[in-house]
Amino acid sequence: MRIRVSDNPERGRYEVFADDSRAGYLAYRHQDGLIALDHTDVNERYEGEGVGSALVVHALDGAREQGLAVIPFCPFVNEYIQRHPSYADLVPESERERFGLDSDQPS
Repeated sequence: MRIRVSDNPERGRYEVFADDSRAGYLAYRHQDGLIALDHTDVNERYEGEGVGSALVVHALDGAREQGLAVIPFCPFVNEYIQRHPSYADLVPESERERFGLDSDQPS
């Protein structure tokens, strides 16, 4: 299965495709130097196939490349960051406790 993620700014979301089928999306909002990641939805057919993780990695790597801070309102995104602390530095230090992220985690 080939996984591809693309940005759909008109709808405010990243969309993920498994082969040629849309498999899910990650809704976001941009505000003054940050991106709020609000909700991830993956078709149950693709759960456990790495589709959700591909969405999150795309969003987090994109935020890093653009110099954006991340607010992980989506529980899936927040849990991903907790499991992969190299992304914790994207969350503003003042917000890390709110999302259960140790401000002393390595980046």
